[in-house]
Amino acid sequence: MEKPKFHLNPNEEIVKTIREGLKRTGGYCPCRLQHIPENICICKEFKEQLVDPDYHGACHCGLYVKD
Repeated sequence: MEKPKFHLNPNEEIVKTIREGLKRTGGYCPCRLQHIPENICICKEFKEQLVDPDYHGACHCGLYVKD
């Protein structure tokens, strides 16, 4: 089975902002209030979207984009 393809958002400013947020939060999605295992980047929500063949788009915070 082929791995789903995803990449960093091509918008460098978004990537920079989100990466700074990840550093501040210790790896938790900076867009989420709860620091729980499901919200560690790459978050559970995006992992589930990666396996959905019909989903194409960005993760919740916009750091990654699925082709």
